[in-house]
Amino acid sequence: MIVVRSGPSASGKDAVADRILSEHADRISPAITATTRPPRPGEVDAVHYRFLTPDAFAELEESGQLLESAIVYGYRYGVPRESVRAALDRTPIALVKTDVQGAASIKALIPQALLLFITVPDFATLERRMRTRGGMDQETMERRLQEARNEIERRDEFDYVVVNEDGRLDEAVTETWEIIEQEAARPERRPVGL
Repeated sequence: MIVVRSGPSASGKDAVADRILSEHADRISPAITATTRPPRPGEVDAVHYRFLTPDAFAELEESGQLLESAIVYGYRYGVPRESVRAALDRTPIALVKTDVQGAASIKALIPQALLLFITVPDFATLERRMRTRGGMDQETMERRLQEARNEIERRDEFDYVVVNEDGRLDEAVTETWEIIEQEAARPERRPVGL
């Protein structure tokens, strides 16, 4: 089964995913996204992302080896088919991280993919979290806030929406995992073929 998670910056989607991957490593593993952006401090190639040159990324895309690709904040991102296959070789469930347009592309290719949208209770909370993170100039902050508004407007395209409230990460993790387990147990769910 493929689970696609998405949501705006600062929604806590990485924190939720990290906990699920840690607590249920025998059932779910990550499909590593490829990107042309440079690694941030502490990021490791083939663990956090596959960091590729623009030419290497274009080669994957042109050869049909990406399930989806998009430009996000000026960099290319995409989900390599091989990353999903590798995750499914390790565990019965692959967890894919992508933006809302990528989630829609994957759902069009793989209708049985489960789409999860992680968000916050309201936009004020999201804005506060983004500003607390820091590290962005005002122009970048405004661009990210607008992108977050656009993503939240598309939340109804997802199978489930999980609200990650401040101080309630445990509840968001539990709810997300319960959704995944419930969907994985459906008798009509067909295995994914790539």
